[in-house]
Amino acid sequence: MPILSYLVLPQAGAKEQLCADLAAIEYCEIIPADNEEAVVLVTDTPDEETEKNLQKMLKNLSSLQSISMTFGHNAEL
Repeated sequence: MPILSYLVLPQAGAKEQLCADLAAIEYCEIIPADNEEAVVLVTDTPDEETEKNLQKMLKNLSSLQSISMTFGHNAEL
């Protein structure tokens, strides 16, 4: 089960929209910064294929400016 965390930056003025977009996606948990235009995103998917599909969805969000992975763990059983 892949567990990844990211630092996510919205397009200019789109932090609330980005948070709404991310919150609507399954396997995503968000933690918006209180005083900055940044969001911490944690994903927890059941398998590699779901993770790949999630990554494609994230890259297509119009409210997203950039996404940088800060941690990754894949518990292979």
